[in-house]
Amino acid sequence: MMEPKAVFDIFAEICKVPRPSKHEEKISQWLQSFAATHGIECVADEAMNVIMRVPATPGYEDHEGIILQAHMDMVAEKDGNVTHDFLNDPIETYVDGEWLKAKGTTLGADNGIGIAMALAAITDKDLAHPAIECLFTVDEETGLTGAEKLQDGMLKGKRLINLDSEDDGQIFIGCAGGIDTLAKIHYEKSPISNLQSSIAIRLSVSGLLGGHSGDDINKGRANANQLIVWFLARIWPQTEIQLASIQGGNLRNAIAREAEATIIIPMSYKEQIRVEWNHYVAQMENVFGEVEKDMRLDLETTDLPDSVIPSEKAYRLIMALCECPHGMIAMSQDMPGLVETSTNLASIKMKEGYIEINTSQRSSKEASKHHLKWAVEQALAMACDEVTHGDGYPGWAPNPHSPLLETVKKAYIDLYKAEPKVLAIHAGLECGLFLEKYPYLDMVSIGPQMYGVHSPQERLSIPSTERCYRWLCQTLKSL
Repeated sequence: MMEPKAVFDIFAEICKVPRPSKHEEKISQWLQSFAATHGIECVADEAMNVIMRVPATPGYEDHEGIILQAHMDMVAEKDGNVTHDFLNDPIETYVDGEWLKAKGTTLGADNGIGIAMALAAITDKDLAHPAIECLFTVDEETGLTGAEKLQDGMLKGKRLINLDSEDDGQIFIGCAGGIDTLAKIHYEKSPISNLQSSIAIRLSVSGLLGGHSGDDINKGRANANQLIVWFLARIWPQTEIQLASIQGGNLRNAIAREAEATIIIPMSYKEQIRVEWNHYVAQMENVFGEVEKDMRLDLETTDLPDSVIPSEKAYRLIMALCECPHGMIAMSQDMPGLVETSTNLASIKMKEGYIEINTSQRSSKEASKHHLKWAVEQALAMACDEVTHGDGYPGWAPNPHSPLLETVKKAYIDLYKAEPKVLAIHAGLECGLFLEKYPYLDMVSIGPQMYGVHSPQERLSIPSTERCYRWLCQTLKSL
């Protein structure tokens, strides 16, 4: 049996409720039903954010209240050979030693386990605590729109514990801001030149680690989109290539794990392309092999498609994607070990009549975030006829003198006789948006150990979850 039982029982119920980003209707209703079942005051706003309120336990009535916050949505990623409908199917979990995992999909512990810990705490009749508000937001993963649409005056507390971190024994007191860039290149399909003497070749990349575009961007992982584009740029001047299709990646906040392209070449170039590909595979294994143990780069002949992308547009697209930055750009000078600025070439998607490129920029410095946004725009504008930017979201500036930070640190020390690390995180959290509406909030972020979030390799440490929940309960008793 996994401990704490109450937390894992609730998480098991959450896993039965489909909740991909932008589709939180079912989980929002489930939370409201949970509150009704347990006699908890509950309200949902127009954005489907849910707020629950429980009164202080005896003896804590005059203590200042606390907000526990987590987000409802999960990243919907699966292995290419897995059949799973994230809008209807439950997440299938299993235990592997000390880890909880999902069968071929993301687990959704980011941030379902945060919800589970909050709900376990407010339904524990033996836990002493001040008044608690639970804030569960929608759409954190793809735009933070739940936090953005939270209305002024909805929250009553002045202290907030965000439960969306993923590192054991660490307290986060700051995060990066971010902005997305979306580019499109429109085209009309062209017929294949020299059809009778041409063959189609499918290039594919699979088996990469992928991962969170904030937490994992500095870990030397390969980007599947880049691996495809680099090869195409390498061989383009030497052969008479026609590009039929190119696509890779999925979500803006996940490093691309899979990508593929179909090219048309004259039959006479077939052996040359195969030799070039083999050389290229060896080089990429030399570059990424220590990190990407399961990387696969495959080449195979395939059926000739009906049409191709016009040659000039295809060439400009490949060159623009080569120029588009990806990865860690700068490390923080203020906090050693913290990535300051990065960008993610997240996805290339074939649509009807156009190709769509999604990127995501992050930085703990607002100016650097915008400078990088413009650099991405300039690169993609080489080929794309439309480049737009999202509204973005602010970072959360660290406050090392936070009273709540001292309380949470002391609770950890009292429990485990060791001092937790105090850090900022390169990933985005909703805290910056909360500060815009509630500038007086004193906030920290904690969570249990997870690895591989935003990918099917996502796994949650069972012992760490128990430690984190005990820490949360100790903090509530100490407030």
